[in-house]
Amino acid sequence: MTTTAVNPYLEGNFAPVPEEITAQDLPVTGELPPNLNGMFVRNGPNPQFRPKGRYHWFDGDGMLHSVQISNGRATYRNRYVRTRGWQIEHDADKAIWTGIFEPIQENNPYGPYKNTANTALVWHDRRLLALWEGGEPHEIKVPSLETVGSYTYENQLKSAFTAHPKVDAVTGEMMFFGYGVAQPPYLQYSVVSPEGKLLRTVPIDLPVGVMMHDFAITENYTIFMDLPLTFRTERMKRGEPAFMFESDIPSRFGIVPRHGDNSNIRWFEAPACYIFHTLNAYEEGDEVILIACRMESTSVLDASPTSQNSQSDIPLLHRWRFNLRTGAMKQEQIDDIPSEFPRVNEQLVGRPTRYGYTARSAPTSLPLFDGFIKYDFVSGTSQIHEFGKGRYGGEAVFVPQPDATDEDDGWLVTFVYDDDKESSELVVVSAKEITAEPVARISIPTRVPYGFHGTWVQF
Repeated sequence: MTTTAVNPYLEGNFAPVPEEITAQDLPVTGELPPNLNGMFVRNGPNPQFRPKGRYHWFDGDGMLHSVQISNGRATYRNRYVRTRGWQIEHDADKAIWTGIFEPIQENNPYGPYKNTANTALVWHDRRLLALWEGGEPHEIKVPSLETVGSYTYENQLKSAFTAHPKVDAVTGEMMFFGYGVAQPPYLQYSVVSPEGKLLRTVPIDLPVGVMMHDFAITENYTIFMDLPLTFRTERMKRGEPAFMFESDIPSRFGIVPRHGDNSNIRWFEAPACYIFHTLNAYEEGDEVILIACRMESTSVLDASPTSQNSQSDIPLLHRWRFNLRTGAMKQEQIDDIPSEFPRVNEQLVGRPTRYGYTARSAPTSLPLFDGFIKYDFVSGTSQIHEFGKGRYGGEAVFVPQPDATDEDDGWLVTFVYDDDKESSELVVVSAKEITAEPVARISIPTRVPYGFHGTWVQF
């Protein structure tokens, strides 16, 4: 079975690039700040071979794209994450697995799923991990981007590993979860010590399996989102989609002490919605406050053409207040401009933040982003950095200025693709002066396809 219909995620700048390269002394427009030293790495899908069946953007093999900056000089690298599945297909010289739009491959001799390691990255305990929420992480060498192999915390990892773990910069701990859909426990919650030791994993009860892409932490609590994008085997047996958004089921937000378990989780109900990504959460008096990009529903796993790009799929920044004393919940919309990929200064994850950053959605049916939005949650205002006509970028990864005293003293970095010039560059924008032109633009000698999440590595 081959793909014959036109698929937008295999064309233009969504299309994969075939070669892995290293390029040094890249041309710079503007001037790289002398104290900007480290490496920006971004993950994303890059299918090694022509996909079998209907291709979803989430299906492609993981490829890492990095720009290492040192003393005003920049080096670019891109490398596949050499997972077991990547190697099997590489040796066979063809695609073996189908994607999420196709029936589960129960008879695939290599297993029904391929861990693509294509979604995000985390730097913890001086180790870079490439992440995919359906399986284990993969350790990556820096700065070479060579794949060390799957990483299972000395075989202590007993669940899948979210694409969005949270690192508390104050304590050094990392929290993560793994969700499953076939059988309980549908959710398992883990804490990793600052030294990289997996301390504990506890089950959290859910009534049914759900797609739980992200979560949040505060100084003392962890927040899980039981949202009604459900997995039901009875639907699959009827020939219906196993995953479906059930708009008549409320959303639930579970708040558990960081080192707690299912016995002391508190659940709060809210109107049905879907949330791919949280910006941050923090405590204020009796309240736990969550900020995230909310959609009325989602058709992301629905293959029918009529379901795509629904008005209910538009992500808007919202705030929730959960009162731990009274049990009250308040939900409010922060902005009416669609945006996604929310980020903060990660030194303050789980603590009150004045500023947040999102990628502004372009007015198109595809997931394109034409600028950054900087939110000031104290003044209630926002500012926009526009990439320019025909230019589209991604997530705003915040890089703190060394010895910064202000929360927004640093830079926002992302890859930007110019449609007219058919070229890519890394842009470096001052977070303090977000409406200004980039302080530096680094030309990349190859096209960098649109992707998912990145991180800044200081090594």
